Amino acid sequence: MTESHPRISKAVIPAAGLGTRFLPATKATPKEMLPVVDKPAIQYVVEEAVGAGLSDVLMVTGRNKRPLEDHFDRNYELEEALSRKGDAQRLARVQESSDLATMHYVRQGDPRGLGHAVLCAAPHVGDQPFAVLLGDDLIDPRDPLLSRMVDIQEREGGSVIALMEVEPSQVHMYGCAAVEATGEDDVVRVTGLVEKPDPAEAPSNFAIIGRYVLDPAVFEILRKTEPGRGGEIQLTDALQMLAADEKIGGPVHGVVFKGRRYDTGDRGDYLRAIVRLACEREDLGPDFRAWLRRYVTEEM
Repeated sequence: MTESHPRISKAVIPAAGLGTRFLPATKATPKEMLPVVDKPAIQYVVEEAVGAGLSDVLMVTGRNKRPLEDHFDRNYELEEALSRKGDAQRLARVQESSDLATMHYVRQGDPRGLGHAVLCAAPHVGDQPFAVLLGDDLIDPRDPLLSRMVDIQEREGGSVIALMEVEPSQVHMYGCAAVEATGEDDVVRVTGLVEKPDPAEAPSNFAIIGRYVLDPAVFEILRKTEPGRGGEIQLTDALQMLAADEKIGGPVHGVVFKGRRYDTGDRGDYLRAIVRLACEREDLGPDFRAWLRRYVTEEM
């Protein structure tokens, strides 16, 4: 009989990064607030967490990130103005972000890496499993990933990470996993992890993408983890310890994702995400696709 594990209810979203790849746009605006069509990138991430049943969201922020809190708060002046104008459609869209989830915030303080950002969530999370969603990765809601990861964690215990096959030449950009097959095509057992390895030394071409479901045992490991690559406390290093000894916090599994993912931390992929999502919108798509065809035909 399969053991039952606690139901996950909390999500952690690290959002303290400086967004240097998007300067000067991010000099005064958090990168997470850059719009993807007409919603900030961070709202897509919160919507994904809520869609997977995680309505308690902790955002780990830093200096100059106050607009994140404002976005998920009520804006009574704007709402009143829209109400007076009878603009029910825009009013609903404004209220949507403030009604999404129960939002909490904590500041990271020193930017000491993803592992340190996750450790900042320990007092809020307590001793329950929790999800971590990185704001740079947008997962298309038609290709559910997080809900699948939650199901695997509740069934198997331990931790679950999202993996994606990449070209061998790209593994140096990601954390990379050594894996063993299981009886399910999209689930593997993770036996080791390396942060941004040289392609010649990578254990596989399975790269970690920005979704994790973690056992709380990771906090004690992170407290003892020394800075690694880049002088930062790497979450990958802590997960390697969990994978090497499941007695610490259970096994580590990976869900192999083959759906649509947009890396909004990369300028080119950010633009591709906007184009793709705009093309697929019922209200924007027909006119935008027609213009795009003309532009490609006539201008390119």
